[in-house]
Amino acid sequence: MLSANIQAGSSTRRYTDYAVRSWSHVLPAGGKRQALDQIAELAGNHDIVGLQESDPGSWRSGFTNQTHYLAERGGFDYWTHQPNRKVANVASSANALLSRYEPIEVLDHPLPGRVRGRGLLLARFGEGDEGLTIAVAHLSLGAQSRKAQLGYIAQLLSDYPNAVLMGDFNCTADRPEMSVLYRNTSLQPNESCIHTFPSWRPQRAIDHVLITSSLAARNMRALPAALSDHLALSVELDVPEEALRTAG
Repeated sequence: MLSANIQAGSSTRRYTDYAVRSWSHVLPAGGKRQALDQIAELAGNHDIVGLQESDPGSWRSGFTNQTHYLAERGGFDYWTHQPNRKVANVASSANALLSRYEPIEVLDHPLPGRVRGRGLLLARFGEGDEGLTIAVAHLSLGAQSRKAQLGYIAQLLSDYPNAVLMGDFNCTADRPEMSVLYRNTSLQPNESCIHTFPSWRPQRAIDHVLITSSLAARNMRALPAALSDHLALSVELDVPEEALRTAG
């Protein structure tokens, strides 16, 4: 399993790039196709991939749906995305999921917050209450908005015993606003703290793959997602067979 903020294929290698290379966030240039090919190679080594900041098709991506492109290049039969932020036709952003397993249901949930445009993409695999639930989120920068978003996510995931919540949380696992998630679900912080931001000198653990107590994870590690400003998180997940079993 992999979670990656791919920064729409843009390149950021130092803090000054946010200003010097700001054009790459709105123009269809800057080696994005090469970056996407590198991300597809990384994603292809996993069975389920959650993406943040995948451009669903705007000027800056050359009107390429980056999720579809990555699914084809990575050899995934199933893909879905949740466009949630758009700046005219210049730039757009989405949460996305690539999978080798067919989901039985995919749901889009807009998240609360002071600024609209954040969402939770939720996919369910397997039949019945024991099925595997995968949720992909990109939370707000502000603590108050994150608190509201995490409370809403906790309500959505509280009834799913086999669940994974992954994404760019924009905060560490020990922040006060995260407690609402731990209190109201069986999701818990990881035993190891893996720094993912900024990618060129990781100092903050703000990207997470959280699992419920019914699942087991091992070998979690951070990997480059081309030249995104976030490192990706890769983890091996032990899933009960019945969690992926479908009727028939």
